[in-house]
Amino acid sequence: MTTHGATMDRNPSMFQRFIHSEVSGCILLLACAIGALAWANSPWSEAYQHLLHTRVGVTWGSANFHLDLHHWINDGLMAIFFFVVGLEIKREVVVGELSSFKKAVLPFAAALGGMVVPAVLYAVLNLRGAGARGWGIPMATDIAFALGILSLFGSRVPVSLKVFLTALAIVDDLGAVVVIAIFYTDKIAFGGLIVAAVLMVLIVVAGRLGVRRTGVYLLLCIGVWAAVFASGVHTTVAGTLIALLVPVQATIAPREFLARCRTRLDQLQSGQLTQQSMIHDHEQLEALGDIYVAAADMTPAGISLERHLHPVTSFLILPLFALFNAGVPIRIEGLRGGPIAVGMGVVIGLVIGKQLGVLGLSWLTIRSGRAALPDGVNWAQLWGASCLAGVGFTMSLFISSLAFRDPALDSQAKLGVLVASVIAGSLGYVVLLRTLPPGKDTCA
Repeated sequence: MTTHGATMDRNPSMFQRFIHSEVSGCILLLACAIGALAWANSPWSEAYQHLLHTRVGVTWGSANFHLDLHHWINDGLMAIFFFVVGLEIKREVVVGELSSFKKAVLPFAAALGGMVVPAVLYAVLNLRGAGARGWGIPMATDIAFALGILSLFGSRVPVSLKVFLTALAIVDDLGAVVVIAIFYTDKIAFGGLIVAAVLMVLIVVAGRLGVRRTGVYLLLCIGVWAAVFASGVHTTVAGTLIALLVPVQATIAPREFLARCRTRLDQLQSGQLTQQSMIHDHEQLEALGDIYVAAADMTPAGISLERHLHPVTSFLILPLFALFNAGVPIRIEGLRGGPIAVGMGVVIGLVIGKQLGVLGLSWLTIRSGRAALPDGVNWAQLWGASCLAGVGFTMSLFISSLAFRDPALDSQAKLGVLVASVIAGSLGYVVLLRTLPPGKDTCA
């Protein structure tokens, strides 16, 4: 490990922390998915189904609000996951890899191709069939697994290839949110949406007025979630919309921050500051409070929330989601006479469609002169990344649960997602193994 690498390890950037959070969480996510699949096909499968449908909620007088655990995770905890997704999207659009046309054009084009082509291939196979509603399933890319596989090559992977795949997946997530909001909402109660909009305006107003009480924002966010839930729009959309209200830039200028801190530090230095003096010296207490507030104003709320919530989503929410959604009962008799076109559509869309869409639109964009290959990346390596984009998993399983109420269709789709993700991930690994430059370091 070089000195430069050691320095980077001691002072990781936001992008490095993001990569390592996704990569390490991938291991637990995979373990939960395998565990769920084994459990659902074991002699104890009834216990698994019982766990999924265990109802939990609150009762207040004659009113009660109860959902089964499967819905609490998919409608509740996943709203937090989509909140983090929204923070990632806003960060990349405002200050990251999507903040300018030059930076955004290639991953945006690649993501667009990687969404449209798989959806079209699936739709062709399921035209007018029972599974036609599942066209959104193969559109998704699972950033955790894609980056997890990429990390196996350590320093052999150009940073620009990691950035490209990350930006592509984030644009892909944005597309998934739009698809869920528009195409997978059956009925809309506009009263609920109006209430949600009012509460979101109150969040903005509270921020402009300088309200700092976390409880105020928490209550408003819960209110938005409940209002969106009542409207019929999936609650994950609420998480993304709330995230877009969170600032990802400092609310004060650096000059003002430094001036306030210098003034207050000089004040504290000129006094008799001890570990207990501020208890009785109100001027010292006020000076310390002002430094704390200035530091909070200088720290973007979006970046801080993303940093703290990433471990929660990576090590708790997504593993629970996998445990409650990857348990697909595999019945040979069902595979023989069931809706095979659904599973085949998902597999072809994720494995073939993603490659054609990502690589094809990337080639057209670069050939047109609007973009260039990422630094240090060749076409074969870009092909490997396009294969990894076919690892759908989390988002694909999620959309499947929204698309189908028929358990047979849902099982076929989810089985297709699992099979396709294994094929796409393996193919991407083999392609990158043969195309990346040799290297001894295998640590991400």
